[in-house]
Amino acid sequence: MNILIIGGGGREHTIAWKLLQSPNCGKLFVAPGNAGTHEIAVNLELGVNDFDGIKEAVLNNEIQMVIVGPEDPLVQGIHDFFLEDEQLKNIIVVGPQKAAATLEGSKEFAKEFMKAHNIPTAKYDSFTSETVEEGCNFLETMKPPYVLKADGLAAGKGVLILEDIDEAKDELRQMLVGQKFGAASQKVVIEEFLDGIELSCFVLTDGKNHLTLPMAKDYKRIGEGDTGLNTGGMGAISPVPFASDEFIKKIEERIIKPTMDGFQKSNLPFKGFVFIGLIKVGNDPMVIEYNVRMGDPETEVVFPRVKNDWVELFKAIGSQTLDQHELEIDPRSATTIMAVSGGYPEAYQKGKTITGIDSVDGSVVFHAGTKVVSKEVKTSGGRVLAVTSCGKDHKEALSKSYESLEKIDFEGMYYRKDLGFDL
Repeated sequence: MNILIIGGGGREHTIAWKLLQSPNCGKLFVAPGNAGTHEIAVNLELGVNDFDGIKEAVLNNEIQMVIVGPEDPLVQGIHDFFLEDEQLKNIIVVGPQKAAATLEGSKEFAKEFMKAHNIPTAKYDSFTSETVEEGCNFLETMKPPYVLKADGLAAGKGVLILEDIDEAKDELRQMLVGQKFGAASQKVVIEEFLDGIELSCFVLTDGKNHLTLPMAKDYKRIGEGDTGLNTGGMGAISPVPFASDEFIKKIEERIIKPTMDGFQKSNLPFKGFVFIGLIKVGNDPMVIEYNVRMGDPETEVVFPRVKNDWVELFKAIGSQTLDQHELEIDPRSATTIMAVSGGYPEAYQKGKTITGIDSVDGSVVFHAGTKVVSKEVKTSGGRVLAVTSCGKDHKEALSKSYESLEKIDFEGMYYRKDLGFDL
């Protein structure tokens, strides 16, 4: 079976690496891919939202399955584009249709979905530039810290958590009136701050049945001790030591099942991955947000732990027969540590030569922001590489990843040395 993965980050390299372990994987294509996928698949010079270019590539290469990595093409309706095209409609697309992708495309929509289906989440309200002063008044009714979220897609950076009421009001005005996050902050959701420890839950669904993948915990902030600016993710750990069987049962009953039922009741066509951003408040799970695809860097720790043939799982999504499969999970811990460009998540330089990847042993190096230039691997993004290792527990796995990172180098390379500090 010829397969196309859309995207170019660590998530897509990991999915490609896993698919190639299946005897059912024929030719594998990645668009646009990176230096890592270049080594194991065929990279196609296509933008993730170039639907016409993707159609041409699918037909020319006799592709039978398309896995959509990032959120943007899903929110733009790539699955619907395939279904509405006579030549493409029978191709398996892993990723929800546009209506369901709104769960990630609009924070307000997600909050209304949770409210409609009694899914536990923080109290909230949403505001526009016309109602900005009402938003400031709403902030007065909240306790600090104040949480402001751009309603639309802001590449994981549209969330502000602020202690000072005046600063919160000022930022609200900057988001709504000053368009701090562009079109993403035309509407802003203000919600109560939930105090607890976060974790990531992933569910694979065919629209009728679902499988719950291993839980993970990621680290978003650039600085050690979870300080500094938010990033796309600095590393991840799976399983999550504090997620007991009893706690996971609560997640399944209070959150996953009502979410799956909610898709049916709200007529949201969903075939693909649901990411549920959770927070453990006391001993209860609550939802922070939904994403409509795998997280990155969590993919780099979740996929290596799932022993199943992923081509078979994805085929089951197409035929809605996921109930015929059971997950086989590696009991070991997996950890991934992200090496990023100096200056990230603010301004950073690209084009730095990366050395030492070939000397890594006992870990897998997944490429995120890399490309091949004149046969050399160069940096091309803020998050550059994710180094994944397995061990009997997260401490052993982390120490392997840190050991491997010491062999890799590029100018300005930075990574957090404290992952797992809160476990």
